[in-house]
Amino acid sequence: MLPISYAANVRALGRGLKHLVIVAPASTFKRKASKAALAKALGKRMADYAGALASEASPGRRGATASSLFKPPGSKSDGPTRLTVGVLPDTLSRYNSPSRADSIRHVVSQVALGSTGKVGVLLVLDDAAHLLAATNAVGRALPQFSRKAKPTRAKVQVAAITTTGTELVVEDAVKTTVDCARDSAELVDTPPSDLNPATYAVRIKEMLKEISGVKVTEIKGAKLLENGLGGIHAVGRGASTEPRMIVAEWNPTAEGTHVALVGKGVTFDTGGLHLKPRGGIEGMKGDMGGSAAVLGAFRVLTQSDYAGRLSLIMCIAENAVDERSYKPDDVLVAHSGKTVEINNTDAEGRLLLMDGLSWAARELQADVIFDAATLTGAQLIATGMIHAAIVTNDADMECAMVSAGKITGDLVHPLLFAPELLQQEFSSKIADMKNSVANRMNAQTSAAAQFLYGHIEDAPGAKNRRWCHIDLAGPSFLKGRGTGFGVALIDHAVRNLPKG
Repeated sequence: MLPISYAANVRALGRGLKHLVIVAPASTFKRKASKAALAKALGKRMADYAGALASEASPGRRGATASSLFKPPGSKSDGPTRLTVGVLPDTLSRYNSPSRADSIRHVVSQVALGSTGKVGVLLVLDDAAHLLAATNAVGRALPQFSRKAKPTRAKVQVAAITTTGTELVVEDAVKTTVDCARDSAELVDTPPSDLNPATYAVRIKEMLKEISGVKVTEIKGAKLLENGLGGIHAVGRGASTEPRMIVAEWNPTAEGTHVALVGKGVTFDTGGLHLKPRGGIEGMKGDMGGSAAVLGAFRVLTQSDYAGRLSLIMCIAENAVDERSYKPDDVLVAHSGKTVEINNTDAEGRLLLMDGLSWAARELQADVIFDAATLTGAQLIATGMIHAAIVTNDADMECAMVSAGKITGDLVHPLLFAPELLQQEFSSKIADMKNSVANRMNAQTSAAAQFLYGHIEDAPGAKNRRWCHIDLAGPSFLKGRGTGFGVALIDHAVRNLPKG
C-alpha cells in the first residue's frame, strides 16, 4: 500500500519533507511571472535550484525528470534533502488532454521515492480546471498493490498551484475519484488465484456495503441459465469457481434518466479451448479491467452528490479449460433470445457483455447504457495504449465522451458505428450470429462493438436508448500495472450527459 494524502497548502506540504517533486510545464521555469510565483510559493533559493534542474531536463514530447540533493543528508536545516523536477512539454496535439495528464503520469512514475519518509508532489498547472486530471495522473503513477518483500513505504502528499501562484484546494470529489481509481487499479493488479469470480464478488460487495442505499443482487452458477444468461454461464462453467452476475441499484425510484454501467469481469482469460500462446496469456489477470472501471465510477457517483437512478452490472467469470468448457461449434442462447454460434472461445468477453447489456435494457430498462471492457487486442492497434476506443449509437454522446476524456485525462477516440456495414461479419448458417468476425481486417474493434449492439438494438425502448461502448484494453493495463482508467471518465460522462 502506497498512501497518497493532500496538503492544505504549499507550506503544509513542506513540513517534515524528505523529497520534493515539482511537476510543471517547461515554460514555468522560463517566464518571469511563473518564476516569481514559484519563488513566492517555495522561496527563492529552492525556486532557483528547481529552475537550474529544469534546464538540464529536455522534456521532449512526453516529459522528463532531473533530480539532485538539495542539501546534505542529516542537515539540521528545514526543507527537503532531495529535489526532483518533472518538466512537461509545452506543446500538445489536439488529441491530448490540456492537463498533460499522461506526461504527469510519465514523469512521476520515474521518481525514485525511497524506502521511507515523506515525499511531496507539487503540481504546477496552467489552469485550475486541470486539477482532477493531474491529481488522478499522480495516483495512476503510484499504484497501491505490491507483494514485494520490502515494498516502498514512502508517504506521498500532493499540493497544487497554478502558474500564476494561486494555491488550489484538492476537493473531496477529486480525492474520492483518485481513491476509487487506485482501488480499481489494485483489483486489476491482484493475482488471478487471489481474485477469482468468488473472491472478486466478495471484494465488490465489501466495497458497495460502505455505501448507504445500494441494493445488491448476485446471480451465479445454474441460476444464470434460469435467468437466460447463457453467455456468462458458458464462459465460466469450466472454472473451479462459479461465474456470476452482480447487479447493484442506486436510487431506483428516482425520476429522470436511468443510467446503467456494465463491465466485463474476466478474472483470468486462458483463451478457453482456443488457448492463448505464451506471450499472449501473461497479463490476462487484467481482463477484468472494464468491470473495475465501472465499479470505481459507480462508487464515485454514489458517494458524491449524484441524484439520478444508477445501476451497475458486473459480468464475472474465469475463462478456464476443463471437460465442461464451452467449445467451438457450440450454440449459446443469449439473454436477448438470440443464438450465438461459437467460432472463437477467446472472444469470450462479448459473451458476458451481451447478457449484461441485454439485462440492462430489458430487465432494468435503462435509458443510457455504458459498457467498459478490455474487449479486443485490436483496440491497441486502432487507438493505442493511451486512448481507449469508443463506439456509440449517438453522435452527441460521441462528442461528449471525447470532451470528457480531455477533461479527466482518460483519453478516448471514436471508432465506427455502422451496423449495416459490420454486422455481416458475424453471419452464421445455423444460428443468429457467430461470436467472432469472419474478416479480422475489417474494423475488428468496431465490429466487436456491433456484436454487442446486436443484443440491445431490438430491446423495448431501443429507439430512444443511448449506448456507449468503451474498449480500454490498452490504457487499463500499462506496462504490467493496472491504471484505474475509466473511473474518472465514466463519472464525468454520467454527470454531463448530453440532452437526449
